[in-house]
Amino acid sequence: MKYNLSLLFLFISVFSFAQRETSGKIKTVIVTNNELGYILHKPANTKEQKPLIVFISGDGEKGTDLEKVKIHGPLKYLKTHELDAYILAPQCKEDEKWSIESIYELILKVQKENKIDPERIYVTGLSSGGWAAWNLALSYPDKFAALVPISGFVDLIELESACKIANIPTRIFHGLLDDVVKVDYAIAIYKELKKCNAKDVQLTIFDDAGHDSWTKVYDNPEIYNWMFKQKKQNTNK
Repeated sequence: MKYNLSLLFLFISVFSFAQRETSGKIKTVIVTNNELGYILHKPANTKEQKPLIVFISGDGEKGTDLEKVKIHGPLKYLKTHELDAYILAPQCKEDEKWSIESIYELILKVQKENKIDPERIYVTGLSSGGWAAWNLALSYPDKFAALVPISGFVDLIELESACKIANIPTRIFHGLLDDVVKVDYAIAIYKELKKCNAKDVQLTIFDDAGHDSWTKVYDNPEIYNWMFKQKKQNTNK
């Protein structure tokens, strides 16, 4: 009799445990709100379509003071030179990271409101902005006619996806003495792009530069002249 009661107790215990287990599915939609400040420089002649340079600054330019995005890059260059192009410079908030989707939405907004040549949209960035430039091109490879990342970190996922941007003319710059973002990242993605038979990719390593290798690039008219010659390889819109 004790044996039968034990079996009954075991059966009831297993049944009770099974009754406590449920399964199901849930669909979720996660919405993230991002706010980007930005400066848009317009060329003298806005009646004709002109190219657009998207410049993404680094951590040192984060905040709400838009004057910071003029410290480096194309907007600094414009203080003493002319560029016959639109220059778009978003600014990341102090305690946030770059939102690639938000930058892309900003580009679409600027395109809609101005006469931008869709075949000549270029993206460049320094430091964390270099990281964002890589990610922007990888996320929307059909959007850009040229890519110029400087002193930028590269994620492992980016390395695996390098072939997506093999058709985008790319100029990579980094300082050999960079102690913030190691030059190894630039070398690694350059090698990956070469494996993908990238048609037009070059890596420049400045032997005498640390993290700030961007001054050498953005203060020189050559990079702008090169960008303006590039037209989007893939004409699918």
